Amino acid sequence: MSEVLEQENNIPKVYDPQSFEKKWYQFWEENKFFHAEVDKSKKPYSMVIPPPNVTGQLHMGHALDNTLQDILIRYHRMQGFNTVWMPGCDHAGIATQAKVEGALREEGLSRYDLGREKFLERVWDWKEKFGSRIMSQLRSLGSSLDWDRERFTMDEGCSRAVREVFVSLYEKGLIYQGTRITNWCPSCNTAISDIEVEHETENGHLWHLRYQVEGTEEYVEIATTRPETMFGDTGVAVHPEDERYKHLIGKTLILPIVNRRIPLFADEYVDKEFGTGAVKVTPAHDPNDFEMGLRHNLEQVKVIGNDGHMLEGAGKYNGMDRYECRKALVKELEEKGVLVSVEEHEHAVGHCSRCHSTIEPLVSKQWFVKMESLAKPAIEAVRDGRIEFVPARFTKIYENWLENIRDWCISRQLWWGHRIPAWYCADCGKTHVSRTDLTECPHCHSKNITQDEDVLDTWFSSGLWPFETFGWPEETEDLKHFYPTATLVTGYDIIFFWVARMIMMGLEFGKDIPFRHVFIHGLVRDSQGRKMSKSLGNGIDPMEVISEYGADSLRFMLITGNTPGNDMRFYDERVESARNFANKLWNASRYMLMNLEGFDKSFEPAAEDYTLADRWILSRYARTVRDVTENLDKFELGEAGRMIYEFIWNEFCDWYIELTKARLYDKENVRARNTALYVLSHVLEGTLRLLHPFMPFITEEIWQKVPHSDEIRSIMVAQWPVGDEAQINGDIEAQMTAIMETIKTVRNMRAEVGAAPSKKSELILFVGDDSLRSVFMDNQAYLEKLASSEPVTILSAGAEKPENAMAGVVSGVEIYLPLKGLIDVEKETARLKKEEEKLQKEIKRLTGKLSNEGFLAKAPEQVVAAEREKLAGYEEKLKAVESRIADLAKL
Repeated sequence: MSEVLEQENNIPKVYDPQSFEKKWYQFWEENKFFHAEVDKSKKPYSMVIPPPNVTGQLHMGHALDNTLQDILIRYHRMQGFNTVWMPGCDHAGIATQAKVEGALREEGLSRYDLGREKFLERVWDWKEKFGSRIMSQLRSLGSSLDWDRERFTMDEGCSRAVREVFVSLYEKGLIYQGTRITNWCPSCNTAISDIEVEHETENGHLWHLRYQVEGTEEYVEIATTRPETMFGDTGVAVHPEDERYKHLIGKTLILPIVNRRIPLFADEYVDKEFGTGAVKVTPAHDPNDFEMGLRHNLEQVKVIGNDGHMLEGAGKYNGMDRYECRKALVKELEEKGVLVSVEEHEHAVGHCSRCHSTIEPLVSKQWFVKMESLAKPAIEAVRDGRIEFVPARFTKIYENWLENIRDWCISRQLWWGHRIPAWYCADCGKTHVSRTDLTECPHCHSKNITQDEDVLDTWFSSGLWPFETFGWPEETEDLKHFYPTATLVTGYDIIFFWVARMIMMGLEFGKDIPFRHVFIHGLVRDSQGRKMSKSLGNGIDPMEVISEYGADSLRFMLITGNTPGNDMRFYDERVESARNFANKLWNASRYMLMNLEGFDKSFEPAAEDYTLADRWILSRYARTVRDVTENLDKFELGEAGRMIYEFIWNEFCDWYIELTKARLYDKENVRARNTALYVLSHVLEGTLRLLHPFMPFITEEIWQKVPHSDEIRSIMVAQWPVGDEAQINGDIEAQMTAIMETIKTVRNMRAEVGAAPSKKSELILFVGDDSLRSVFMDNQAYLEKLASSEPVTILSAGAEKPENAMAGVVSGVEIYLPLKGLIDVEKETARLKKEEEKLQKEIKRLTGKLSNEGFLAKAPEQVVAAEREKLAGYEEKLKAVESRIADLAKL
């Protein structure tokens, strides 16, 4: 039964993304198109979102990351996979606590004024107030997350998983408590792990101090970048093979100011070539000194507190800021003759990645994870190909880090986060780690027990994200079906923080790899290539871009011109270009829909109904589908997007639509018209599906109006296009390319002489190849319509060439445009005469200027060179104009 389409089935005249983007997202969400239950008849494809901070808001990095993920999930959903994209956010211990403490400071309060319980109530209130903001922004971007499954790293299920992992690792002897040097942030007031420290090269000083050898007039000169730590010195080390100090090994030195007796000892760690070859050893304030201190049984004297101020051991400097102490101490050392010299020194200084404060290495009691036995299987999983990094170059970075991994400090001196499940008994002194909260000591049954005050590093809980979100430690159907996940999309900046830890935890507890592919992208930088930051004020709010250009334009801009793993620059012009592309698609679709009146949806052309242009666009469409699919499977999302752009803009819009106009306007030849409409709607509908993962909103808006199967309610659940290999035809493409190249050349030639587009001109073509000449003769109408040519004469290559004609060549075709009749000779000659006069005046002026000795003597060399270049250009133009005037005279 035929179904004839009505005229009003069209989209509005103007492309206005604000008028439909929210509408379609609401439609998708209400109809549960993002949600999937376990369907064992389908192959699973699952991803977990890198959970954004609960109090964060969408930045350009999130926009890129989530656009890439959404493209992959929409693509696989359309391919018929059982797809789940898990949403959720991270409690972000340090960042969130800092936000709430900042809000309290404005009220004149601190967390200690409230106490732990009340403070945590405030943080949960803050989470409720701001936690949904970024999730709402992800909706605006078009992210097709399965919102029915939304998780939070501190929800009940995740909290249970975290405790299970902690206790299991403790029982295996992989979690231990120890006194170690840790990276301490005095601003965040907590220990942080090695990879949360950013090292930056700074210009500092090397202070040379002299320590007296006890009972002698001899001194040992040491060099230090941190004189304020000398109060904690408990030894001086030299290399055992250093001839300068061999006679002093085992002697005692007197620590200046403090007058403490400290040993001089030998250790192979010391670099003989650095400084004086003798180094002060401060076990409580330097990781290398700490290790030497353990080897030589040195005392640990802590002289800098958690807040970055000096402690009692610093004597009269007690309570002073560490840097103020440095200034005052250096002055005293100089006055007492202890300071020998000061030299400029460039060195790496560690900063907190959160607040950028200078890190203080401090000895403290912390909880650690032994990493070596966890790292080995994680290295193996990548080496044996079970996990693949895209691009592959990131594999080496990952392996190098894991091969040199140190134990991970997982305790944080915060209140917001997963509290460490360890209890201390005040009566028997035992420590108990438990899966359930304890109210009495399991050893002595005393009620006098307290839980550890610290919380776990945020990355500890997010390291479990791929399996805890599917229900682990329960053996849920979701976990069995959707784990391991398929792909993790993330930036290269968190390979160590997050990716490596997920792999280790996944193998240890999920009993399998957490994902098969790690798809790495770069950073989004500003137009000058700088990292976007608050301090530079160069951040670009994606929500503002969406408000101005629409989410589709932002998404398309972010993925085109971008290759995996590389940074990209943000330019407003590129977003405008993406919007222009959307506008081009909109107008082309509107044109087709305008012409659908009376079209029978059940119509199918016979083979002989197809024109060369029809067969060409069907071949190009099938080839594009195949190539786009191949590139998506290789994670070349930018290249796939570029191919769709080129096909829509350059082939479908600029050529095929123009080539169909004659048939669409001819209402008499119904079959030819219906064939054109059939191909137009078939290719447009398929191309919309191809583009949908990249630009979901505009494709849904247009697709709903384009003829398609009524059983399918949304493009996002329509089938991914499959290119018909039988329609790919290289010969047809070559024939059509020859015609299009000819048309382009004729257009350029006409433009050169200023021929009006409406003015028809004679066209003579010489085509050597018989079969190509036959193609040109059969499709002469294309040349007449699109090259404004009439009459068109097509001859063999040996025929006599016309005189007084413009000539051009494309592959296999010689093109001649007789000038007579093409232009108004009188009018064009008059115009050229004026141009000739103007050029002659300029040449005379510049010749005079360049003959002036005064100008040549005074003007800078580059100015003179520029004027000479200008003169040469004018002379060349004059020759061309004179030649054109001579040619016209012959007519």
